Amino acid sequence: MRFTSRTSSAGVTEHSFTLGGIPGVLWTPEGTAATRPLILLGHGGGQHKKAPDVLARAHRFVTGGGFAVVAVDVPGHGDRPKDEELDRIATANQARVAAGAEPAPLIAGFQALVARRTVPEWRAVLDAVQRHGHVGAGPVGYWGVSLGCGLGVPFVAAEPRVRAAVLGLGGTLSSAGAAARISVPVEFLLQWDDERVPRAQGLALFDAFGSAEKTLHAHPGGHGDLPASEPADSLRFFARHLG
Repeated sequence: MRFTSRTSSAGVTEHSFTLGGIPGVLWTPEGTAATRPLILLGHGGGQHKKAPDVLARAHRFVTGGGFAVVAVDVPGHGDRPKDEELDRIATANQARVAAGAEPAPLIAGFQALVARRTVPEWRAVLDAVQRHGHVGAGPVGYWGVSLGCGLGVPFVAAEPRVRAAVLGLGGTLSSAGAAARISVPVEFLLQWDDERVPRAQGLALFDAFGSAEKTLHAHPGGHGDLPASEPADSLRFFARHLG
């Protein structure tokens, strides 16, 4: 893990890094080193590790809960090199949707392909970040919706360090089997009028989680219309389950 820059502002220290060609950012409370809970943020499709909503959420988790937060660019996004295979599939999917195909199965297949790469990458990121003096081997949480849900479900299912997860805007087409293996507390976000993920698929994914403690947060609106209250709800959820 190689750190490339470090800046501090408004109580948050931002550490940019690369790990085996994966660009990432670690945010920690400004001040002395200490072991603390870590939250991994999974960004949405077409976004990156420092997209405005990712950055705002990271700062909120650091200043509001004292967490460390990490985000990395997934393949084909942000500062990652162009991925010709993923670009080809994405372009073909867009053409099929334009011709009248249902988007949900195409999105699910694409996310399953990317997840086969991101799950081991994210586990390596946790290994490296938890060796940092301002993080340590504390409990881990995961937050991710849309693409971040499609990649996050198999990651949470595979990673025993994750103690709680906020997921959403995803369906069962590629995630049901992994969801059944998840036993940690889950908060699931669903948009009632989601134009990309059929409501029945979202509800089925919520039902598929094997967690004894799971909560459905359903809101009116489309795929990009998460309510303004959601960041505060997620912060309270992680504070309750990660300490």
